[in-house]
Formats: sequence, C-alpha cells, structure tokens
Amino acid sequence: MIKVKQLAHVCIFAHDLEATRSFYRDVLGMDTRFNFQRDGGIFGFYLDCGGRSHVEVFEKNEASYSDRNQINHFCLEVEDIDAAIAHIRSRGVEITPKKLACDDTYQAWISDPNGVRIELFEYTAKSAQFAGGDRVADW
Repeated sequence: MIKVKQLAHVCIFAHDLEATRSFYRDVLGMDTRFNFQRDGGIFGFYLDCGGRSHVEVFEKNEASYSDRNQINHFCLEVEDIDAAIAHIRSRGVEITPKKLACDDTYQAWISDPNGVRIELFEYTAKSAQFAGGDRVADW
C-alpha cells in the first residue's frame, strides 16, 4: 500500500520567468528555494510554499494556455518510493523506473486515466528543496 505524505509540488509553465518569480515573491510572499540551470542560464526554479510544499516553475515560451494546460503536473511526496512503485505495478499501472534527479530527490512518473501526469517523490537528506543550492539540470 502507498502512503502519501502530502502534495509536494505543482509544476507550472511561464512565458516570462522573472516576471513570474517577481509575482510570486512580491505579491504572494513566496521566496525562491533554488534555481534550475542549463547551459549556464536559469530556466526554472522552486518556490517555497511553507513546510515541504513548493511551486515548481519552468520557462516555456511556446506554451499555450487554455482551460486545460496551465499546470504541467502535480507531485505527491510518498514515504517509500520503492514500495509505491511495487504497489502501483501490482495494480497493473505503468510507472517509470525510480530515478535520482538533479535536485537529489527520487522520482517516478505515472498518468491517471485522463492523461494527467503525476510525479511521485521521495526526498533525501541532500534534496535541494531543503539543502538549497542551484542545480544543473540533467535532462
């Protein structure tokens, strides 16, 4: 059986990364926890929502916004990702293999029957969400 601890993050796309960062910081009081970098530049970041919850933002200029695609995915923090993967597979649902991501969290991916992408997450002692420090993306 899976033990979901909480919603870990929601991922959104942004046309203008710095305007988005300013809005969440200045209007909603959410500080940047860490940045994602690629090729020497920042292309995304994590915003602190308090506790262990975050909003993940990635720049995507070509994103089109309608009533169905503002949110890229949602992420659930699980207590034991290996047990969660085994349980999901036992229910006949496809799930990706566990991967240690550049932010030092373990992740695996599934989709619900409607195609909504769901990331399963297990934090580690080195997770950027708590340890801080920008991370270079490996995807």
